[in-house]
Amino acid sequence: MIKKEPKKTKTKKTTEVAYKSYFQEIKDELKKVKWLSKEEMVKYTVAAVIFIVIFGLYFYGMDFIFSWLKGLIG
Repeated sequence: MIKKEPKKTKTKKTTEVAYKSYFQEIKDELKKVKWLSKEEMVKYTVAAVIFIVIFGLYFYGMDFIFSWLKGLIG
């Protein structure tokens, strides 16, 4: 008969080391990120807002046309 060894529980110290290691790895990864400059951020934000307005007007226009056509038919 094979005896199973009891499960080892993590001690408080190993858990603290794991947390410190985890957060240190996050910090190291964030240093590798290429952050946008202020000018790039403004440029991309303006482009996004313009696309949102254009598509909003497009869908508003399509909705208006289809509602108008539905009114003609029924």
